[in-house]
Amino acid sequence: MAVPAARRPVAAAVMVAVTFLAAVLFRRSAADVSADGSASPEAPHRRFEYKYSFKGPHLAQPDGSIPFWIHTGNAIPSADQVRITPSLRSQRGSVWTKNKVSFEHWEAEVTFRVSGRSRMGADGLAVWFTSAQGLDGPVYGATDLWNGVGIFFDSFDNDGKKNNPALLVVGNNGKLVYDHQNDGTTQALGTCLRDFRNKPYPVRAKITYYKKTLTVMINNGFTPDKEDYEFCTKVDNMVLPSEGFFGISAATGGLADDHDVLSFLLFRLTEPGQQPPPPESEIPKEEKDKYQEEFQNFQQELDKKKEEFQKEHPDVQGEPIEDLYESVNDREIRQIFEGQNRIHLEIKQLNRQLAMILDEQRRYVSVITDEIAKKGTNAESGQVGMLFIVFPLCLYRNSFFESLKQIGSAQHQGQATGMGTYETIQHFNDIKEHLHTVKRDVEHLVQRNKVVKCPEVPPMPSCLSIVHFTIFIVVQSVLFFCYIMYKSQQEAAAKKFF
Repeated sequence: MAVPAARRPVAAAVMVAVTFLAAVLFRRSAADVSADGSASPEAPHRRFEYKYSFKGPHLAQPDGSIPFWIHTGNAIPSADQVRITPSLRSQRGSVWTKNKVSFEHWEAEVTFRVSGRSRMGADGLAVWFTSAQGLDGPVYGATDLWNGVGIFFDSFDNDGKKNNPALLVVGNNGKLVYDHQNDGTTQALGTCLRDFRNKPYPVRAKITYYKKTLTVMINNGFTPDKEDYEFCTKVDNMVLPSEGFFGISAATGGLADDHDVLSFLLFRLTEPGQQPPPPESEIPKEEKDKYQEEFQNFQQELDKKKEEFQKEHPDVQGEPIEDLYESVNDREIRQIFEGQNRIHLEIKQLNRQLAMILDEQRRYVSVITDEIAKKGTNAESGQVGMLFIVFPLCLYRNSFFESLKQIGSAQHQGQATGMGTYETIQHFNDIKEHLHTVKRDVEHLVQRNKVVKCPEVPPMPSCLSIVHFTIFIVVQSVLFFCYIMYKSQQEAAAKKFF
């Protein structure tokens, strides 16, 4: 429909006004989105707390103890991990921090491995933060009626609902008795189904308590990536004790698994804009004075030992202490020189042995040649006789070619790095000269007997027929199925009596 000429300016003004309002609304919505994005919460500051952590290597001390931790029950510390319980029935074990933790916010990273031969495991592993140490008890090897929180990695299906292995977060104020028959599902504040048994890589769990919110993230153990976490559960408005102990416990029942903890790393979390207190402020004044006194006593004893050493060794008083020890470069050069000397001696010994072998070969060749010339045997028998003699010579010739190549490359590398000395180069020259002499002797013997090509070793015949192989496969399959049925009956009986 055509628009009259008088109405065209009005329509144009209306379109301009609509466009302007749309632009204003769009910019306001964009500003709101950017404001919301800038208002996203900032991540808290993390500080590693070594006094409440452990990890390998050198995890356990020579006396079997763990620094800053205690272990009870069937726990076995080693250099790389702590085996909370071995794969035996009715075992309990735990590890706990010696000192109380008084952090308002914290984050714990636990690396563990649960492995067993059966299709089902028992009972499980637990990570604790409680007001008191639960050294021994019926709840995954720790005490019941705890005051705090427990994160349970339950691997046995007590209620028969096929909802295990699972992860549960259970809080307690010291008055709640844990519900074993229902796997704690009636008391769980958060849960997720995760299979953490028999994984190719260790399983990692990250437990964060920040602003009264407990978050659990877990790595499924299928990749070596340490930061590949996925969300498990979250509990809001959770109040925990202001001070408490961290612990890890495990237990086995009718079935058994190995429960190994590779590391437990604790981090103090601080809100953005707040600086964490320095480590010195956390130590009481009495402990500070004690440590200072011990340091002064140690310093006095060290000064006394220095004076005694100077009296007993007056000839080294003017020398700097650094000259008494070997530097890193000197040690490397000495090790290279000693290694070259050993190689030189071994090759000289090999050269003597090969010279004896070559002398024997020459003697055998001369004797057989004389016998063939006297008896006048045909050329074919002589060629067959020579084959048994010259075949080792061909092997020796090939091995000497490889040895000369390796010696030449080693000498070239030594000269390129600038580490070689005159004696080292002379050793290599002697080795090459001996090897060239032996190579010439071997070549002379090969040419003398007119061997054009070294014989190849014939392939070994097959000693297993198709019939025997088929019978073996059938018998093995029958035995395998019988074993599977037997193990299934054993596991069913164990579950029945648990």
